[in-house]
Amino acid sequence: MSRVLAKFTGAVVALSTAMWSFAPLHADENPIRIGVMAKFAQINGAAILNGAKMAAEEINAAGGIDGRKIELMTYDDQGSASDATLAFQRAVREDGVKAMVGTFLSEIAITLTPWAARLKVPYIVTGAGADQVGQLVHDHYPDYKYVFRTILPASSTAKGVCDSVHDLAGGQLGYKRVALMTEDAAWTKSYDAFLQKCLPENGLEIVKTIKVATDTSDFTPIFQQIEASKAQAIVTGVGIIGNKPVVQWANQQVPMLLMGYNAQAGASAFWKETSGATQGVSTFTAASTDSPLTPKTIPFATKYQEKYGTTPAAHSFATYDALYLLKDAIERAKSTDGGAIADAMEKSDYVGASGHIVFQGPKDPLTHDMKFGKDFVTGVAVQWQDGKQVTVWPTDIAKNKVTLPKFVPSPKK
Repeated sequence: MSRVLAKFTGAVVALSTAMWSFAPLHADENPIRIGVMAKFAQINGAAILNGAKMAAEEINAAGGIDGRKIELMTYDDQGSASDATLAFQRAVREDGVKAMVGTFLSEIAITLTPWAARLKVPYIVTGAGADQVGQLVHDHYPDYKYVFRTILPASSTAKGVCDSVHDLAGGQLGYKRVALMTEDAAWTKSYDAFLQKCLPENGLEIVKTIKVATDTSDFTPIFQQIEASKAQAIVTGVGIIGNKPVVQWANQQVPMLLMGYNAQAGASAFWKETSGATQGVSTFTAASTDSPLTPKTIPFATKYQEKYGTTPAAHSFATYDALYLLKDAIERAKSTDGGAIADAMEKSDYVGASGHIVFQGPKDPLTHDMKFGKDFVTGVAVQWQDGKQVTVWPTDIAKNKVTLPKFVPSPKK
């Protein structure tokens, strides 16, 4: 009798498993939990969270993911790799998230990448730019196939900065000499290496190179060194430092244009945070309110600004697109299994708010980073003019030219 019961029980379990395996995604009415991680008190963290919220609200209003709503689970990493690791583990093991998006600090993204592999959960980096993330996926593929990125890696950002500085500083203004001022962080290693080669190749001499500690509070001696070098513009690479160099540059009236990349200057909240000191600052970013990169770019940016009272930063675009990519992948995979989602994500061919998103493959050196360039994601350069962000590059879509703050002399004088 016991043997018969055992066989019957086994058959029921097998049948139940088979039915579960082939059950359609919408058969489960529970929400699909997606985690969002960042330090939310910072401009970039808020941008990540807002982008996720806006996408989730839109997707849910349109019927969800194959009939299932998205439930966002938020995890504030406090800018700490150890806190982020514990939160990531809790999110998957206890909260049942099916994917994680976010992360601003590259040091945290590098730490979490192996955990996404161990826990077999898709992890889409939407804020951290260190090339090491894509390199890790490449070097440990397919174990690390779960990690993707919808923010440009540092080397691609550097390419955008080099091209925009060449056209704006070299072309429009006729500058010949620049200083390179970047923060000492994981993401700037490849950023610096690219620019140190690219800028001179494009006719711009780097007369001074300065690495800045992320806890620097007084930029006076740094600006003095740069002025002594006779540089005509300062090409930046800052994200963690934020507003300090910008405020001091304006207050001290440093007679050089501040351009390049400033992760926080991409959102209009930066104007208020710097009390308008960001006037004249130019930065490379994902997209803007007046850059028609795709049919989705301006509608998203406009709606975001109306909803949150600030223009979206690059991280907002990246996180917004990340949730739509997850929706697309889950529906194509017809499953919330991590491996199935990752396999579907790898085949993504999606037009988002930030551009045409196609991921680099296992043979590419930065696996699962976005392809960059014509026909894919390109980015734009914006400048703060009279309290507003205006697109100044690329020139074929920009309606404005770069202008100089009153304390920066014209090179033609």
